[in-house]
Amino acid sequence: MGKKLYVGNLGYDVSDADLAQLFGQHGTVGSATVIMDKATGRSKGFGFVEMSTDAEAQAAITALNGHDYSGRALTVNEAKPRPEGGGGRGRGGFGGGGGGRRY
Repeated sequence: MGKKLYVGNLGYDVSDADLAQLFGQHGTVGSATVIMDKATGRSKGFGFVEMSTDAEAQAAITALNGHDYSGRALTVNEAKPRPEGGGGRGRGGFGGGGGGRRY
């Protein structure tokens, strides 16, 4: 399996295809996704790219971390796995809705 990379400080006009093309210069891209805000439909300024091998992933990190792309210095590193439970939203606390006592 390939290695997933985090790509930060993206311009808001960068598309999935742009990411795939940029990282494709350093190996085979399995997937490239710019993360979009669900409410506004606008890019959140970061994304993820999956490279087919660890060696290609390392080559992309070396070449593109700090690289100027669309006037911004990219941050490229190995993606960290999500914490269990998907990031800590929606569970526990007050205002969770529903529930209540059942008699």
